[in-house]
Amino acid sequence: IINGGLGPTEDDLTAAALACVIGQPLEENSEALQHLEAWCEKKGFRLEGANRKQILLPKGIDIVANSVGSAVGFLIQHNHCQIICTPGVPNELKRMWFDEILPYLKPNLPSLDKVQTVKLHLFGIGESAIQNIFHNQLSDWPQEIEVGYRAASPLVELKLTTRTERAEQLLPQWQIKIEALLGGHVLNSMDESPNQSISIARCVVELLAKRNQTLTTAESCTGGGIASNITRIAGSSQVFEAGYVTYSNRIKTDLLQVAEHTLITHGAVSEAVVIEMAQGALNASNSHWVIAVSGIAGPTGGTEEKPIGTVWLCWGNNTQLKTRCLVYPTSRINFQRFIANVGLDLIRRELLGIKELPSYFSRTGK
Repeated sequence: IINGGLGPTEDDLTAAALACVIGQPLEENSEALQHLEAWCEKKGFRLEGANRKQILLPKGIDIVANSVGSAVGFLIQHNHCQIICTPGVPNELKRMWFDEILPYLKPNLPSLDKVQTVKLHLFGIGESAIQNIFHNQLSDWPQEIEVGYRAASPLVELKLTTRTERAEQLLPQWQIKIEALLGGHVLNSMDESPNQSISIARCVVELLAKRNQTLTTAESCTGGGIASNITRIAGSSQVFEAGYVTYSNRIKTDLLQVAEHTLITHGAVSEAVVIEMAQGALNASNSHWVIAVSGIAGPTGGTEEKPIGTVWLCWGNNTQLKTRCLVYPTSRINFQRFIANVGLDLIRRELLGIKELPSYFSRTGK
């Protein structure tokens, strides 16, 4: 399977290279032309000369349909080898894989009927730490269940696979043991389906929906990242009340009623300020829950007392607000992405009644 190099530019060389390898000339493919013309018409584009390169394909190939993009894929048998070429755009490859390529390959693959897989998605713990738990506390792990680890930032995916006839008894039994050991790190499990995705935000939306409750965010250093994660989830309008991005001190005071004295005395990145941000957001929105965050994303702005990566988070409701300080020095983008997910995870744990909090890899241990 060769991925990429089927576009209209001079450096897209897959079709020409394959034609050379199999000893066939390039020719205009009528199916590819028909697809490209329909795609251009749908998008309102003119079919330019450069795009016609995408219909120059090796003679004798079969087309692999692409329902998303402009370039078709193609396949050919050569010297007992099945060669399949696809565009490089990830969402195009994914759709083609499940809609076209996998159904084409399945008749020639070993039966997967006896293979059963469970995926667990975790946050706030690394792959090596999970492996250490397995080695130290699950020494009687059955050989019939294979364990796989994958970093799927910001999550870690733990995959349990078995081919044994006892799978229906083994997998649930050991999944329960893992969830007991890893506690609040486990978001939930899901079967292997291309149409399913999991995120901390999705968990929060589902938990809030079950309670018929709402959430408001008050963000500074994450720039609306928490609100953005929430509103990506279908149905979030039922649970998300408002998102305040109060970057400057003036706006913190004007919108969230953070006292000027608090800002002057403690600084914007402080426990006192995030508490007032959270309370102000609750008062303004009348939501059930709130998450507030203020920190130093970098690469400048740090001090000896508050180094780059310092962040204060406050979460809770009108009954109780909790706070947490972390120091997570990394790139600005990674900091924003990770801290946004930490904020969501704190709310998730609160909704589930999980009292123990992970370090979230903070260097301070606070």
